[in-house]
Amino acid sequence: MNLETSHTHFHTLVVLVENKPGVLTRVAGLFARRGFNIDSLAVAPTNDEKFSRITIVVDAESAPLDQIVKQLDKLINVVDIRELDPSNSVERELMLVTVAAPPTRRSEIMDLVRIFDATVMNVGIDQMMLSISGSPTRVDDFEQLLRPYGIVEIQRTGRVALPKLRKTH
Repeated sequence: MNLETSHTHFHTLVVLVENKPGVLTRVAGLFARRGFNIDSLAVAPTNDEKFSRITIVVDAESAPLDQIVKQLDKLINVVDIRELDPSNSVERELMLVTVAAPPTRRSEIMDLVRIFDATVMNVGIDQMMLSISGSPTRVDDFEQLLRPYGIVEIQRTGRVALPKLRKTH
């Protein structure tokens, strides 16, 4: 994902599904068959072991939201579908990145680690493995600032999201 990516170009859907074999395959297959572009996909069990929560970030240009929701709703194991408004939800992502880090450049990289509240996971002879979690924009910014040092390997999780909590009754 690049810095030009705007949250307004994407729909974030949270889909509650029965925790059964093949459900994720059916959901992903629906998107593939319809030609909908998935920007991010994350799935994990909920506090109730009978259900899993799938967070799907979909390119708004590739498919109208109502069409996506109708297609998802037809799947047998889908229990609930919600679109999360970016202004009323909390989104997080995790990135692990190995960056070229000869000893002469490590202090510069450590400055970025401190500024972004990232974590050094491992240090090698001429490389460092870093970890950061936060909003997708924050993770994007950190990634872009590391690029000039030379990204050797990178892995980002899919976005996870929940609605913000109400402050009043």
